[in-house]
Amino acid sequence: MISAVIVLCSLLLFGVAVFTLWWMLHAWRTPETLAATRFTDPDGTGALSFSLLVPARHEQAVLERTVLRLLESTHPDFEVIVIVGHDDPETAEVAHGLAARHPEQVFVVTDTHEKKNKPKALNSALPSCRGDVVGVFDAEDQVHPDLLSHVDHAFRATAADVVQGGVQLINFHSSWYSLRNCLEYFFWFRSRLHLHAAKGFIPLGGNTVFVRTDRLRANDGWDANCLAEDCDLGVRLSSQGAKVVVAYDSEMVTKEETPDSVVSLFKQRTRWNQGFLQVYRKRDWRSLPTMRQRMLARYTLATPFVQAFSGLLILVGIAVALFSSVPDLVAMISFSPLIPMVAMFAFEAVGLHDFGKQYRLPIKFSHYAKLILGGPFYQLILAGAAIRAVWRELRGRKDWELTRHVGAHLNA
Repeated sequence: MISAVIVLCSLLLFGVAVFTLWWMLHAWRTPETLAATRFTDPDGTGALSFSLLVPARHEQAVLERTVLRLLESTHPDFEVIVIVGHDDPETAEVAHGLAARHPEQVFVVTDTHEKKNKPKALNSALPSCRGDVVGVFDAEDQVHPDLLSHVDHAFRATAADVVQGGVQLINFHSSWYSLRNCLEYFFWFRSRLHLHAAKGFIPLGGNTVFVRTDRLRANDGWDANCLAEDCDLGVRLSSQGAKVVVAYDSEMVTKEETPDSVVSLFKQRTRWNQGFLQVYRKRDWRSLPTMRQRMLARYTLATPFVQAFSGLLILVGIAVALFSSVPDLVAMISFSPLIPMVAMFAFEAVGLHDFGKQYRLPIKFSHYAKLILGGPFYQLILAGAAIRAVWRELRGRKDWELTRHVGAHLNA
């Protein structure tokens, strides 16, 4: 009986690791695939207009720099709408100061909801949007001045309904987990999201995402009760057949920072995982037209819980190896998940080298050591967050745990 369980669990872990590795490396499959992940050069027309939403809550320390950076955009037609809470006077003061200095381009919307979260803030501003396209940025984002021109061209050249730009955590040196967090974003926006767009199912990112305004209004904006409103919007639009284009260019990415503590990272992942669980239970993904798309959706939305389950299986496997005796063949099969896992570590090391090269960051031997040694502990954090997400969902806890921003990426 124990042998059968070990074989079954080993093959399951092997399959999960192989799928994860294959999807992680999607962008590097061929030179043509890699080239297709970039923005094409804009034609300088600037035919579309943009409404850029910047929800900010207790983020007075980073908001001004973000908005001023947006105002440096080379695109000829855009407005910036800063959304602040009625109970957050410090951030509101910064926002109104910016609007007073730039009355033609910066506007302030006040979110009066008693219980606040990001989708409610975004929905508060949606009626005020005058642009053809709505873009979302976070209050700490560092946005490239040419991004809007590239996005404008991407919409017109591809007839897209949605354009998802790249987002990159950049302060890899801040802590042991920051390095892994940055690399996680690198593989997600550099590779994995392109696979999802190609397959017709994509959980969108929370910022640097651009949606045609009429599409957003037809869908009543964002789900105000979902903790992963970006993922939910992507699933709904995918189910409606919307065309989504993803582009990653190290020169055009929006730069962000990692959570400033392990606790903050843990809470952020709990929120995301709980949001994925909520989206899964809403079942909009069941409207996807093909079985393959629905299977991809089911697996993607369940990924946090697959990770948690995998972590538990690894611990059980170690315990069995230490305290029980099994046939040689079973013991050999139990090591099979190590093959793709070792390959994954190797490709992560190559990815770290590429990350440093693209962003002109000094990657040292100690960083590779942190990457390898920190892997198991990082997975434990993700697994714990997935378990906590299930616990909160079962208890009906759906309050928004805000991730604090301190600007660690500004000088990275």
